[in-house]
Amino acid sequence: MSLSVVILAAGKGTRMRSSLPKVLHPIADRPMVSHVIDSARKLNAENIYVVYGFGGDVLKEALIKENNGDDLTFVEQIEQLGTGHAVDMASPFVKDGEDVLVLYGDVPLTKVSTLERLLTVKPDNGMGLLTVNLADPKGYGRIVRDSSNTVIGIIEQKDANEEQLKIKECNTGILLAKGVDLKRWLANLSNDNAQGEYYLTDIIAACHSEDKIIATAHPDSEIEVEGANNRVQLAGLERAFQLRKAEELMIAGATLRDPARIDIRGELTVGEEVVIDVNCIFEGKVALANNVIVGANCILKNCSIGDNSVIKSNSIIEEADIANQCSVGPFARIRPGTTMLTNSHVGNFVEMKKTTMGEGAKAGHLSYLGDSEIGSKVNIGAGTITCNYDGVNKSKTIIGDGAFIGSNSSLVAPVTIGKMATIGAGSVIAKNVGDDELAVARGKQRNIANWQRPVKNKST
Repeated sequence: MSLSVVILAAGKGTRMRSSLPKVLHPIADRPMVSHVIDSARKLNAENIYVVYGFGGDVLKEALIKENNGDDLTFVEQIEQLGTGHAVDMASPFVKDGEDVLVLYGDVPLTKVSTLERLLTVKPDNGMGLLTVNLADPKGYGRIVRDSSNTVIGIIEQKDANEEQLKIKECNTGILLAKGVDLKRWLANLSNDNAQGEYYLTDIIAACHSEDKIIATAHPDSEIEVEGANNRVQLAGLERAFQLRKAEELMIAGATLRDPARIDIRGELTVGEEVVIDVNCIFEGKVALANNVIVGANCILKNCSIGDNSVIKSNSIIEEADIANQCSVGPFARIRPGTTMLTNSHVGNFVEMKKTTMGEGAKAGHLSYLGDSEIGSKVNIGAGTITCNYDGVNKSKTIIGDGAFIGSNSSLVAPVTIGKMATIGAGSVIAKNVGDDELAVARGKQRNIANWQRPVKNKST
């Protein structure tokens, strides 16, 4: 049986106090609705229909950019007449013989395994309904069952009587039905209720009236079916998402100093015996190999860290590859295009961009190395910079194996420093230096006797 997914994403989200459509507010630095789209794709949905309304152009542009939306069909809901009306907007696209799953763009944490459970329980002659038992069901539609425990309908909070309000089993809004049935039920909906809206939930009673089976499935936890109507709820979903990711990492073998203080805004994979300290942020695709240690307050984005490497506190690594047994930081910044080879080291306040750091090479502190090829076992003294930009063009600095660059040196690119060459401290090197040569380029020192220091002008 083929599957199509209808994602409701038309709400304005007034309580967000924002000009942004509600479903574009982020969880883990991605729109809420993008997480829902991911789930639909993992279910191998043949079609994904996104029903939009407020801020439609902004929504479509964001989702196409964020999700490579070739497989998304956007359906406009011009008037906001309820959830039933929203799903009905997609009816012209739905095939009679396929299954149709209804999801919500502001409910981003529903597990794929939960949705697969719903797909499994749906009978051929009926529908599948995701329900949840809530300690405090206030505001939710209640699941109404008969004396044989068969689901016969859903009653909304505002339409429920005193007895029905005591029911703890609640509607999540997530349901699964055959296309031909769904279209028939939607066409017969009425808005004769307290809200004057077309409730999607009314199709449950319609299903029951046709003597069809309504099978239920349940999520593992309440948070899976919670939505965000304001920024407080959004923050709650963010923390729940991050804790879920933290638990996945720990199950995979990583040690987290505090699982409540980690942010994963992408895909993080870990090897064995990885240790991550507090307040670290991982963006994009990050891979930590075996025995990697990441210190506190680090930001790692689209990078790989090799076996036994240590990223010390307050370091930033972006779009770079760090090999085995390397050391970075503290307070280092590794920018895009940088590669550190085995056993290389950069220390505090070292910045590298588009640079290869050779095996065993080191830059201990206070250096900028841009557009450079640095050989093996090179020593970069404190305060060294590669002057790679002339105001128009970038040029390259090449440093041969075993070279020693003295402190506070400026290497004016394009320039090549030979193997085993030595650069005297405080030099400005603008010409190539050969293998084994010593280069000293600084003004001659003068010592002036009886020098009178400036004194403060009394008039000021």
